[in-house]
Amino acid sequence: MNEGNRRSFPDGYQRYLDWAQERGYSSRYVGSMVADAHRILLKGGVFLHPPTKKAPAGKLRLMYEANPMAMLIGQAGGKALAAPGQRILDVQPKAIHERTPVIPGGGDEVDHVAAQLG
Repeated sequence: MNEGNRRSFPDGYQRYLDWAQERGYSSRYVGSMVADAHRILLKGGVFLHPPTKKAPAGKLRLMYEANPMAMLIGQAGGKALAAPGQRILDVQPKAIHERTPVIPGGGDEVDHVAAQLG
């Protein structure tokens, strides 16, 4: 994730970042979901693109950014959520350019992020 926007993230995402940093996790953010997802597939981890105050519905597009990556991550044995308990692939689009938060990654990591979000 781009931690430059951290102060505008909802509290749950900030709690997860605090937890991760206290345990020595490091951030890697290329700024391209494809490159970051590739790293997750090779090394593990989680990619976060949370809602912000400026983009409360999220920034990535559901139909042609989030869904394809969620399918790939899922096929590799991971998970991809839009919100706690809401799989990206289960979100019914309402518009072609609809945006969504994304939490793809290893299953345990995604579960831990979701637990922090409530």
